Amino acid sequence: MNKPWINVLPHSIRQRLEGHHTLQRIFGNTGWLFTDKMLRMGVGLLVGVWVARYLGPAQFGTYSYALAFVALFSAFATLGLDNIVIRDIVRDPSYKDEILGTAFILKLIGGGSALLLATVGILLLRPNDSLTIWLVGIIATGMIFQAFDTIDFWFQSQVASKYAVYAKNTAFLLFALVKIGLILVNAPLIAFALAGVGEIAVGAFGLVIAYKSHGHMLKAWRGSLKWANKLLKNSWSLILGGLSVMVYMRIDQIMLGDMVGSEAVGIYSAATRISEVWYFIPMAITSSVFPSIIQAKSVNDGLYYHRLQRLFSLMTALSFVIAIMMTFLSTKVVTILFGKAFSPAGPVLAIHIWASLFVFLGSAQSSWDITENLTKLALLRTFLGAIINIVLNIILIPHYLAIGAAVATIVSQAFSAYILNAFHKKTQIIFLCQTRSFLFYKYLYRGILK
Repeated sequence: MNKPWINVLPHSIRQRLEGHHTLQRIFGNTGWLFTDKMLRMGVGLLVGVWVARYLGPAQFGTYSYALAFVALFSAFATLGLDNIVIRDIVRDPSYKDEILGTAFILKLIGGGSALLLATVGILLLRPNDSLTIWLVGIIATGMIFQAFDTIDFWFQSQVASKYAVYAKNTAFLLFALVKIGLILVNAPLIAFALAGVGEIAVGAFGLVIAYKSHGHMLKAWRGSLKWANKLLKNSWSLILGGLSVMVYMRIDQIMLGDMVGSEAVGIYSAATRISEVWYFIPMAITSSVFPSIIQAKSVNDGLYYHRLQRLFSLMTALSFVIAIMMTFLSTKVVTILFGKAFSPAGPVLAIHIWASLFVFLGSAQSSWDITENLTKLALLRTFLGAIINIVLNIILIPHYLAIGAAVATIVSQAFSAYILNAFHKKTQIIFLCQTRSFLFYKYLYRGILK
């Protein structure tokens, strides 16, 4: 039976979807994820801009520095388990409680470890900066509550993300109002960090309620040493890969803060907030089509790579539209949103936005890496990308400040997500798919739904 929302789609798309229940579930799930991210993008950007205007470039830079520092350790909290847990539940649904229970315990331990590492790290790096130390400690506490994202993995494996969207968006909207209230009462910077942790904690509680409302119980979960070994065996390279990703996504802000100052971080962060707000698009699409890609692999390689090529082509098309649009509107967008105090972020945004092309391509490739069990190669690419980023930041930041950091980000992303694929025989087929995706009009002409 067709879903009711099919009737509101254009006739050409409706014809392709009618009777194809798997595709309907994918489109429906993607729609919920897009709704979630669009809401977060709109409300989050609005509230985030208001917070930035309230704090000013210097304090906003301090806050952004703390967020970037904590992000360096987030790989230890996520443990690279997201797609691996989803994959294993799809493959072995009878082991659902063992997989989820084991993943929860691992993520709880990982979150505690990340909190400890972040706190010790900032104490060693800035022993006399009490404000930054407190900010890092508070923000890092939120990584413990992220263990409950394990519930979200279950909903994603069932292509039923709308229930996780309900839970997380309730917390998000509640604490968006809290942040507005903090601005109105002239709250200190620390209060905004506490609000961020509160949102994660309430969102975790909402996920528990959503899970129970579907007849599942957390007490049915059970940890398994066998599954722990299996999950970590598959994810250890993704942990290091995630660490490398965070290095070349966030090290620029940390290096700007230590080499130039908090105000430079504030200017750069304003640009990256706008640039990175679009990154929800590849994540939402990839998480929805991931189960269908796994299933296509079990059918035949022709269907498998056909779907991958469509995915790459769609990612490239979307990234080009976004990058071209933001290049021409960058200064105007920054000034309208953040005010004249942040106007130097305009040229930075015009450059940084082009990193989205390679972020989109890399996100699409992640499905292939996991399906083919080539996460070690993904680790190598992200590690080399991180090294390239650090080296370029050292060279470019002293001379070009925030613009130099933006250039370093684009080059490192290009190497990690695209160029390095050409140098290994196992990834050359993906390099060809990515290269063909630049002719996206050809590969999308007959529709992405085949």
